Amino acid sequence: MAAAEDYRTQIAQVSYRNQAFINGKFAPSASGKTFVRISPIDGKVLTEVAECDKEDVERAVKAARAVFEKGSWSQMAPAQRKRILLKWVALIEKHREELALLETLDVGKPIANALAVDLASSIRCLQWYAETTDKVYDELAPARPDSISMITREPIGVVGCVVPWNFPLLMASWKLGPALATGNSVILKPAEQSPLTALRVAELAAEAGLPEGVLNVLPGFGETAGQALGRHMDVDMIAFTGSTEVGKYFLRYAGESNMKHVALETGGKSPNIVFGDVADINHAAATAAAGVFYNSGQVCTAATRIIVQEKIKDQFIELVAKHADKWRPKDPLDPKTTMGSMVDESQMDRVLGYIDIGRKEGAKVAFGGERARRNTGGFYVEPTIFDDVKNSMRIAQEEIFGPVVATITFKDDEEAVKIANDTIYGLQASLWTRDITRAHKVARALRAGTVNINSTDGGDITAPFGGYKQSGIGRDKSLHALEKYQQIKHTYIQL
Repeated sequence: MAAAEDYRTQIAQVSYRNQAFINGKFAPSASGKTFVRISPIDGKVLTEVAECDKEDVERAVKAARAVFEKGSWSQMAPAQRKRILLKWVALIEKHREELALLETLDVGKPIANALAVDLASSIRCLQWYAETTDKVYDELAPARPDSISMITREPIGVVGCVVPWNFPLLMASWKLGPALATGNSVILKPAEQSPLTALRVAELAAEAGLPEGVLNVLPGFGETAGQALGRHMDVDMIAFTGSTEVGKYFLRYAGESNMKHVALETGGKSPNIVFGDVADINHAAATAAAGVFYNSGQVCTAATRIIVQEKIKDQFIELVAKHADKWRPKDPLDPKTTMGSMVDESQMDRVLGYIDIGRKEGAKVAFGGERARRNTGGFYVEPTIFDDVKNSMRIAQEEIFGPVVATITFKDDEEAVKIANDTIYGLQASLWTRDITRAHKVARALRAGTVNINSTDGGDITAPFGGYKQSGIGRDKSLHALEKYQQIKHTYIQL
């Protein structure tokens, strides 16, 4: 891996794709409007990007519908779709350093993470779904000897994918992989904070041979471009990852328009339950720190509530604080950095605001709690640990989306489960114990889409991901994700 100085040299050579990508070509927004992308690393302007709106959505939907009805992609032989998708993956692999640098400049994550996690996982995801293209079979239902009852899968049509800024390319890959593998046309709306990799990979998709109109990218704002996509009468589905608040908007848009399918992966306030019989308390503490401070805490599954048994609470917090010291934010372009910046100034202010709320609620700051690296011009927050937290406090109930963890104590298993489930969210949960019976019983009682035992982040592309309660509808990853991008048709034949 290159050194920080090498990456700074590369920045001068970066070429930003900053127009909309519609029907296989880059184009300015219909209005001519642009918005400024400021790097959170140092507060400096990167580029100006096309600000798409309703008219651009119309153009993209028209192109996506036309190619879908023509069948250039939707009716292409699965083996041929696979070849094109795998060629696209190879091009992304070829340009992985460029894409990782764009990701770091756009959102401030450490370059080492952008390469080893974001790009590696995106490539793995798209490759995995490319390989599913010619490996998913239709079915025959049980029927009488004089009839045939067929169950077939068809692409749903025009899919709008609205993705967040915390893992821009990876979250896009979770949508694009299954949506394209199943033959749909896609309109991708990246977050306004992170459009750069989306535009570049769309260009690479065209180079790989994806037909014009199959993948369109519209940078812009949620209240304009996002809403227009959600309300469009010729969009068949919205796949969204982001906040619970915005997810509810898409449900409303669907109900007020054409009842389009809606798949949501929304907020989280994940509990991390540590029982007194934890096998290796130092390892659990190190993992707890990583589980909340990774990516500056801007992770929907971040284990932001440590629910620890009373008898080990003080020891555990002391150990988490010791490991938190290793997560202090540093230069994102340095390959040795583990924690970078917040995505932008408003997110930094939001996180610092929640830290102030925690103090006012009576919680105690056991570590951190301040802005960091002020002299850089960037937007950094220290890893922060709260002690003496009640689960009713806002810092324990609301998704902060920053490097802030709330510590809550419990006496027994029943109370641990009660505290863990006392939230509107249900995306992920973790528990630490050496008792296999306790592990199974508690895991079954937790209301979460993923439960990790003696870990805070298990699973890969082969395992489904999604939430209970207000953490969403449907699943990303695994073969289960293919289902939401398809219609299931039953054809009955009387012989």
